[in-house]
Amino acid sequence: MEYRALGRSGLQVSVLTMGTMTFGGTGNFANVGNTDVDEARRQLDMCLAAGVNLIDTADVYSGGLSEQIVGEVLRGRRDKVLLATKVRMSMGSGPNDAGLSRHHIVSGCEASLRRLGTDHIDLYQVHEWDGVTPLEETLEALDLLVRSGKVRYVGASNYAGWQLMKALGTAERHGLPRFVSQQIYYSLQARDAEYELIPAAVDQGLGVLVWSPLAGGLLSGRYRRDQQPSAGSRQLTEWGEPPVYDREKLYDTVDALIEIGQAHGVSAAQVALAYVLGRPAVTSLVIGARTGEQLADNLAAADLVLDAEERKRLDDVSAIPLLYPYWHQAKTARDRLSPADLTLLGQYL
Repeated sequence: MEYRALGRSGLQVSVLTMGTMTFGGTGNFANVGNTDVDEARRQLDMCLAAGVNLIDTADVYSGGLSEQIVGEVLRGRRDKVLLATKVRMSMGSGPNDAGLSRHHIVSGCEASLRRLGTDHIDLYQVHEWDGVTPLEETLEALDLLVRSGKVRYVGASNYAGWQLMKALGTAERHGLPRFVSQQIYYSLQARDAEYELIPAAVDQGLGVLVWSPLAGGLLSGRYRRDQQPSAGSRQLTEWGEPPVYDREKLYDTVDALIEIGQAHGVSAAQVALAYVLGRPAVTSLVIGARTGEQLADNLAAADLVLDAEERKRLDDVSAIPLLYPYWHQAKTARDRLSPADLTLLGQYL
């Protein structure tokens, strides 16, 4: 297992992270999975044996049940892993049961610590943007948790580029904790993050944790042109993530993944994961599986190396169009582009 620094921090994390959204399976999260304690313990054993050292969860996953299961299976071996969770989403019906206010962050952290059965969270992530609460209040609440020893590092998730930069600027201006990472959706099915979020990570020295690198299973090889997905597939439920805007492009991408996988004797899923792992700024992929068999296959992606020709084929089949101002910059600013700029524009020059 390879380990990479999480942004500018001194924290080393495995290139694969154990995702736990499938743990519990209550409410709408039943569409993702319903992993119980015994299966969760089996999957944790597999991840630890493979060298995974980061576990990612969130308070909102199955209404806190995911965190409870994580806490249960980590009992007696908490010191073997880094633990990440999140705060922001609604955890009740009250007006202060969601958001990034000081009230919700501090109470949310305390509740997560109880469910996880630990005295600290290694990476505490704001799960989504809150356009109502001032950033100063959010960051001051995170500062309080860091200073109290309940949180070691802080990160963001699902921010737009301008929101991320505003948060980083606010933190530096006021001497408050700076996000060391962002957790984002990024896959061969939708490379939108390459417009702003990946360049920002390179420029600002942020780690990138990728959620759903297989696009909710769309890139597993089970979704083919003129073939119906199998019963129980997440894409046949009301989950709705990620949205698919161009099915023909998706099918072309899956075809390429399968052919490259056959050349290596591996699954399409492993090829999709290896591709994202090789992208600029990416630190770790959050992999969550319904079964141990799926998890074993995903874990093997850490050892797969794609050559330049294979990467170019996947680049070409999944390419995103250059939006303004990027097409203009590619034409008129190519003489003065930074490494961050080149993460997007380099392939067009």
